[in-house]
Amino acid sequence: METPKYKNALIVGAGEGLSASLARLFAREGIRVALAARSIEKLGALCTETKAKAYACNATEPDEVERLFGLVEREIGTPDLVVYNASARARGPLIDLAPADVMQAIAVSAFGGFLVAQQAAKRMLPNKQGAILFTGASASVKGYAQSASFAMGKFALRGLAQSMARELSPQGLHIAHFVIDGGIRSATRTDPADRPDSFLDPDAIALSYWSVLQQPRSAWSWEVELRPWVEKF
Repeated sequence: METPKYKNALIVGAGEGLSASLARLFAREGIRVALAARSIEKLGALCTETKAKAYACNATEPDEVERLFGLVEREIGTPDLVVYNASARARGPLIDLAPADVMQAIAVSAFGGFLVAQQAAKRMLPNKQGAILFTGASASVKGYAQSASFAMGKFALRGLAQSMARELSPQGLHIAHFVIDGGIRSATRTDPADRPDSFLDPDAIALSYWSVLQQPRSAWSWEVELRPWVEKF
């Protein structure tokens, strides 16, 4: 069975955590990488390391997303691998939440995913090949107290991914959603001495994304749930 091959990757919602791990992995595999974020000032070192190109983009604005894809096409190549990694939340008691903050959180977590996926699918469908991946969270499948906006956004993103998988997989596009059920390790979020491996290693998560990308289309996953081995179900 033929293993899928990708040439040009676009990661939207890029930062110093999981997105950076994905960018490094894709670059090692010979894939050209484009990074998009609302603010790209912190991406300089990653771009140098991976030879990626960074683009400023507000993923909740249709015109900006369309412009992003046009720039990436002209300067790097048409993306055949797109990862939506952006999210936002407004945390607090339900009765205290500002509606505008909730609206923005949902827009970033879900509506931006739709806009990016729509532009990606338009370009992938003519070739009947490509992959669109979404980063979810524990809140994709279970709502927590004082986290209503995050749950609404992530539930919606999961619904988008499931709907797209049913519609677009038969047309050759691999759609996958990843439930990151736990905190991701970072420079400011380290494992407690008495609880090693409490957080997910972003490099390990990236390897799981890559494993899904290597699946033959006769047995595609549309969703994978990842958690630290010490996490309770």
